[in-house]
Amino acid sequence: MDRIYLDHAATTPMHPNVIKAMVTCMENQFGNPSSIHTFGREARHIVDKAREALASSINAESNEIIITSGGTEADNFAIIGVAEANQQKGNHIITTQIEHHAVLHTCQQLEKKGFDVTYLPVDETGRISIEDVKSALRDDTILVTIMYGNNEVGTIQPIKEIGELLKSHPANFHTDAVQAYGIEKIDVKELGIDLLSVSAHKINGPKGIGFLYAKNNLKLAPRMFGGEQERKRRAGTENVASIAGFHEAVKIAQTEMEKREKLYVEYKKVMIDTLKKFQINFTINGLIENSLPHVLNLSFPGTDVEAMLVNLDLAGIAVSSGSACTAGSIDPSHVLVAMFGKESERLRNSIRFSFGFTNTKAQIEHAAEETAKVVQRLTNK
Repeated sequence: MDRIYLDHAATTPMHPNVIKAMVTCMENQFGNPSSIHTFGREARHIVDKAREALASSINAESNEIIITSGGTEADNFAIIGVAEANQQKGNHIITTQIEHHAVLHTCQQLEKKGFDVTYLPVDETGRISIEDVKSALRDDTILVTIMYGNNEVGTIQPIKEIGELLKSHPANFHTDAVQAYGIEKIDVKELGIDLLSVSAHKINGPKGIGFLYAKNNLKLAPRMFGGEQERKRRAGTENVASIAGFHEAVKIAQTEMEKREKLYVEYKKVMIDTLKKFQINFTINGLIENSLPHVLNLSFPGTDVEAMLVNLDLAGIAVSSGSACTAGSIDPSHVLVAMFGKESERLRNSIRFSFGFTNTKAQIEHAAEETAKVVQRLTNK
């Protein structure tokens, strides 16, 4: 049985060229980038060239890129770093109810230390209101952290409008772009973004590497101490091989962005049209337009998310839900709760399909057909 992977929003397979770049680096460049001899300079050159490419991909300066261990560290660094560096100016933070837990749990930790956090609601499409952002802003607001595109339902937030709004306010603007980077064209200057989080493993790069963009002259308290790496902002010897892999993944993503976007939009249409052909009852969670092209979250009335996931896995289809499934119980998706309320049936019957470069149209058709069969079997139709 051929297995079909439709969970690229969780993680992506490494691109063959990324693997080659990493192996080449591990075989030939083992030096410490902080060393001044030839071995160190060769490693430093790899790090510097990668940093330039990462910066260029979002129209930033290379000295505004802080290499991290991934999106979670980048989110933590941005939020806690700004909070600690700006406590004398205020203690108010604005975020949303549908952020990734790397943001939500960090904000909750800051609340325990006396910071005041406003969690903005979303509508049934998963979007916040600009008016709500404007109303929540206070004189003591030091940070607004709102994700670019949601990892569960794909909804894209009005990032440019938020950036425009904050031009007249001293608060820093952070966006978790982990799910959107490499999929959407991002220009931090045009969008008015001060801090931005990225993870390599979402764009066919290695796990355990990412970056935080932090605008020049932005006050940011360091989170790690010990060395002078990353301009004294993040101590620790650089993971050179992973940085080389990240560089290659970024080059590929930037080159193929438009082609992949068109392909993933087509995949969404194929999935939806096939389900309709089988007369399956389903509802789209979120939006088709103004949404990440590779994420499709569907609600199947009359089904159970755990049964759906197990049956699809048995059919060779790897998908996920917004729920953390445990033995005999389901912790409802906080995103779907924010969108539809705690009593909604969608919390118990929604599945996320997410596409990647290894998928084909034939795979999507087959996956949709298998999904239709599972739904029919579970609903006895």
